Amino acid sequence: MNQETAQSLNKVFPYLIGIIVLFTCCNGGNKKTPEHLKDLSSTTIKANDVIPFFEHWNLILGDGTNAGPAVDFENKDFFYTSTDENGNWVVFKSPNAGNTHGTSNNTRTELAQLKKWTPMTSAKMNATLKVMNVSTTGDARVASTHSVVVGQIHSADGHENEPLKIFYKKFPGHTKGSVFWNYEINTAGEDNSQRWDYSYPIWGYDFSVVGSDENTFPPEPEDGIALGEEFSYSVEIKEGMMHLTFTSDGHETKTFAKNLIVSDYAKRSNIPEQVKTLFVPIGQDGIERQNAYQGEGLFFKLGTYNQTNGKDPKVNKVWCSGAETHGGDLQKQYADGNYAEVWFKSANITIPDDAISNAGYFEANDGLSAKTVYPSEVIPFMNKFKILLGNGIKEENLVGYEHKDFFYTVIDGTRRWVVYKTPNSGITSKNSSNTRTELHEKREWTPEEGGKLTGTCKVMQVSVSGDARVAASYSTVVGQIHSGEGHENEPIKIFYKKFPGQTKGSVFWNYEINTAGDDNSGRWDFSTAVWGNDMSVIGKDKEDYPAEPTDGIELGEEFSYEINVYMGIMYLTFESEGHETKTFTKNLLISEYVSPSDIPDQVKRLFVPIGQNGTERAKAYGGELGYFKQGAYNQTNGKSPDTNRVWCAGAETYGGDITKQYENGCYTEVWFREATVGPGVPNK
Repeated sequence: MNQETAQSLNKVFPYLIGIIVLFTCCNGGNKKTPEHLKDLSSTTIKANDVIPFFEHWNLILGDGTNAGPAVDFENKDFFYTSTDENGNWVVFKSPNAGNTHGTSNNTRTELAQLKKWTPMTSAKMNATLKVMNVSTTGDARVASTHSVVVGQIHSADGHENEPLKIFYKKFPGHTKGSVFWNYEINTAGEDNSQRWDYSYPIWGYDFSVVGSDENTFPPEPEDGIALGEEFSYSVEIKEGMMHLTFTSDGHETKTFAKNLIVSDYAKRSNIPEQVKTLFVPIGQDGIERQNAYQGEGLFFKLGTYNQTNGKDPKVNKVWCSGAETHGGDLQKQYADGNYAEVWFKSANITIPDDAISNAGYFEANDGLSAKTVYPSEVIPFMNKFKILLGNGIKEENLVGYEHKDFFYTVIDGTRRWVVYKTPNSGITSKNSSNTRTELHEKREWTPEEGGKLTGTCKVMQVSVSGDARVAASYSTVVGQIHSGEGHENEPIKIFYKKFPGQTKGSVFWNYEINTAGDDNSGRWDFSTAVWGNDMSVIGKDKEDYPAEPTDGIELGEEFSYEINVYMGIMYLTFESEGHETKTFTKNLLISEYVSPSDIPDQVKRLFVPIGQNGTERAKAYGGELGYFKQGAYNQTNGKSPDTNRVWCAGAETYGGDITKQYENGCYTEVWFREATVGPGVPNK
């Protein structure tokens, strides 16, 4: 070949590349690509030259951007082309942390179809790909850690759930990973927080196979897929049925069928054992509507949907990985393997003739991750409360209000929560040594008039520093009744307490006497255990902790309480999945503690030695106005235990520096997903 001919061929090569790739299988796909073709691809090949179907999709990038149809588009951080000995590929790359799309915890560089269709029409998606990287960090006990979704069907309507997600997952140190697919139920009713996935293994394990601890992995799957190993999937929807085919050289071809319009999970008895093991312990135990996804608009997605994130596993032990994110620094994540990367060689879709615009999905989800959702949008009773924050700020109007350091909302992978957070040392109310981010009911009522408060919460953090001999150390109050008259004492405080190094903590409630006479210095609390220990169980020295309670509640574990005061009687109910429901009754109009001989032994051990040995007025809290409080009332403070061996915790406070306290675990944090307030009702 002479020089002139070679130059002519080089000029037309850019126009021939797409044609060459489309016919790879006929042109010797395993032949080594010439060096001049590699150079050319790095500068001129666009994704649509490799896979010419991008006009049918919007592209969501790993920084949350909707880039629109990716025709003649590339982004060197997330979406570009690459070439190896097998030809040209489209690369989808996404970090463990960045901005995301919609309400997800996870970043993605992923195509989302511009049109939607129903399960009764015909739609098809095929792809050939290889996974090049999954996150090297994360908690092995979390099912989603070290995994990526490479294709899915997403609903554009209703709960926007996903009848199909195709996963690849590989544990660090293993050569082979697993490919599996998940079906997410279309949850019956309006509450989607109880949704769950059922997982089917293709090659290797299903989703439910996890590590025994943070860094201990299950055995490597014998029939797994290695990083860089090609596999293909075909998804076909026809007359309400989903047909799946998975192929890979050297592996058995696998096929599956799933009905998308008649549910297998419409009764609680239908919940599979896999789901009972993986999802039910975290409160995700819903049932599916009988007609599953019938009538909903569905659409395909394809690319890299990274399932590993930096959220704390105690938030959600299925979806929150606790992986390294370098504070969201993209290049640092890429530098040390904290990302997912998938290469696609070919892909196509068949769009039904009756498909309609999917614009509504994008309008609802574009920029949603950056949108502020206020606590009043999650728990709508905020108009009935005011708040005191951990820095002393008071706010009367909580509708459309948040504070990013103390009072805001988060998503844990399934539902949105209101967060109450407060340090060991800050600015608090006039009668307390302890900081709080706590609601204060605006209405006041007497025990005779009554009131009712409910809350479903999980404690995410209690102070890691304190003195084990001090009863209040390592604890927080998550709900109470406070008197607004007289001594302004508290007929109930609901506590959570966990000693450092232990997995399970205790839930208990205290009754504080309404002290007889004008001197309130002799007041004391009597503590009743709900799960675990009561308040009086303490250590023998500063760092000597009592035995961990066998029936306790972990950080991040949900529990619910109800305080119902009706005609002067306080009825308490405590519930938590996997724990015995507990109920208690306390008369707020007639005291049990009117003489010194009535003082309980618990109080004699805990309070009498520090001079708190008072008695209660005969009518207790009768006739006194009071109000509910809810949130995070931190019971751990920096005051010397020599001052008071019950309430002064001697904890680290960093001189009141809130940022340093947050960085070092010297704070409390409580999440609520549901709460109500109203009048008292007759006890059931």
